[in-house]
Amino acid sequence: MNRIIGIDFGRKRTGLAVSDPLMVFATALDTVHSANIIDYLQKYSQTETIVRFVVGYPINLNGAPSEAARDVDAFLNLLKKKFPDIPVTLEDERFTSVLAHKAMIDGGMKKMARRQKEAVDKISAAIILQAWMDRPENAKMKEQ
Repeated sequence: MNRIIGIDFGRKRTGLAVSDPLMVFATALDTVHSANIIDYLQKYSQTETIVRFVVGYPINLNGAPSEAARDVDAFLNLLKKKFPDIPVTLEDERFTSVLAHKAMIDGGMKKMARRQKEAVDKISAAIILQAWMDRPENAKMKEQ
């Protein structure tokens, strides 16, 4: 099945989300240590066909890349090297952590569970991926 992977890369942890086979809905997939992200994606790609990566890109309120962008840029270079045939798209990740916390509250998640940063990371990845998939102009790119 063709899948799009959403990635919320961080220095310590990386949140992952995946599209459904029809590429309509994003679902939180996992949170992995950032040092292991490429291995995880390689294993995942053995059972599912990844057709695109949508990576959250840290941007300040003024529109300039944030300090964390350097880490994401290094990850992007590695991702493109290890998966040269899979397109990579950047998605503005401003406010995704805030939206993830709100989604957890709205979903009835208990306070202790909301404190787990791993949950925030993978929900943020799902928000990043869903935002990209929801834009009409990306409909044709979903399967490219």
